[in-house]
Amino acid sequence: MVPFEQCLSSNTGSNIISAPDRRVLFVTSEISDYVQTGGLGEVSAALPRALRGLCDVRVLIPGYRQVLEKHGPIPVVGRLEGLGEIPSCHLGRVTTPDGLDVYVLLCAELYDRPGGPYSDADGVDWPDNDIRFARLSLAAADIAMGRGETNWTPHNLHLNDWPSALASGYLAWRGSNVPTLLTIHNLAYQGAFDPQRLNALGIPGSAFSINGVEFYGKLSFLKAGVYYSSHLTSVSSTYAREITSAEFGCGMHGLLTERSREGRLSGILNGIDETWDPRHSDEAAAFDAARWKDRHADYVRGAFGLALSRGPLFAIVSRLVHQKSVDLALEVAESIVQQGGQLVVTGKGEPHFEDHMRDLARRYRGFVGVRIGFDGQEARTMFAGSDFLLMPSRFEPCGLSQMYAQKFGSLPIAHKTGGLADTIEDGRTGFLFGAPTAGGLKSAVRRAFDTFGSGHRFSEMRRAAMSMSFDWKESASRYTELYARAS
Repeated sequence: MVPFEQCLSSNTGSNIISAPDRRVLFVTSEISDYVQTGGLGEVSAALPRALRGLCDVRVLIPGYRQVLEKHGPIPVVGRLEGLGEIPSCHLGRVTTPDGLDVYVLLCAELYDRPGGPYSDADGVDWPDNDIRFARLSLAAADIAMGRGETNWTPHNLHLNDWPSALASGYLAWRGSNVPTLLTIHNLAYQGAFDPQRLNALGIPGSAFSINGVEFYGKLSFLKAGVYYSSHLTSVSSTYAREITSAEFGCGMHGLLTERSREGRLSGILNGIDETWDPRHSDEAAAFDAARWKDRHADYVRGAFGLALSRGPLFAIVSRLVHQKSVDLALEVAESIVQQGGQLVVTGKGEPHFEDHMRDLARRYRGFVGVRIGFDGQEARTMFAGSDFLLMPSRFEPCGLSQMYAQKFGSLPIAHKTGGLADTIEDGRTGFLFGAPTAGGLKSAVRRAFDTFGSGHRFSEMRRAAMSMSFDWKESASRYTELYARAS
């Protein structure tokens, strides 16, 4: 079999739809226009916008309370039937101020509730998440098959992570050949449920097998997407390779290796928008990076109650969870302070990590500042004000923070994995270390201190980092090629 990627430049024949006329439904459980919990929300806002002009792309999202509150009454354009215990619902359509068309699933019993996309205000998963995201997946499949009275039928479905992955299964079980592309943003989140829920979700019993939705005795939405989708992408080239290994494959490495051999697994790096270039909002001719950084550093120190200092300012902008190696950062924090550095932290996550961070700030008052929670504007200021960003993640499919940091002149210190390995040039735009251990991180931090003390070398690395390009153009073009080749 010819590898999928090698086919992209071959003669496609006259039956291929011209790019601007290709209709793509981008299906996601979160989008930063309304609600997000992580990078998926930011990608879901940026990538469809980058695709405009290359194809006719529209977004499908659940009608969360945040969406309803932002738009008020949403015009109804269709009705979608239920299946099993999945209720019927109406389909609404809105347009964002910059012209992005968004379909909204109007089903108050499933989505109009307080809290986040996946859990309540206390962080407890909604008990009906299987129904909630089966409804999203089923809606995507229905729209792809011309149901729902939308007067717009996509040529391709672009699915994202487990909440929409079941759509490829619904199409397969109905005998539809509408091509589906599933992007795996984080393989660790798989949407696993009790197999007794098959009938409730309208899944045929025959699909509960190794060649279907079964995954170690569970019903896995993500496994369905990996098995039934026409093509798979991950969010960096390195992560695409890593997930075919036992170490990073989360139990699906065998199937993912098979898909890779078939040429049906690609790594396409995420991007960031131009607002992360500080010259986007400043006069380029008058922009002075050093003065700009100093101004923001002073603000960050004041906001976090830190003492005035000429030492380096380190930042952590992250979910406080095991994947992000928060435990390693905690071990290294004391060393940072002892060497004359300061640390600011923002994020939320596992309660014990939150408690450890609070304790760290109490012990090193004036040198460590911690905010439990997340505010996008504050995080942006931290990237702008810090000299270094700690990002020692045990695995990182892509990561966006290291891109933001580099564009804002903060040199990332990161574990050499996934998208971190693909976007940081060790010793030029940041610092990479091998094994995710406290020793490895401490060694990289020591290199950062040495560079900061060298003056010229530090300024040189900062300029190199700020000159990095992470825009969406190339990635959007590659997705467009995959849509066409999957048809």
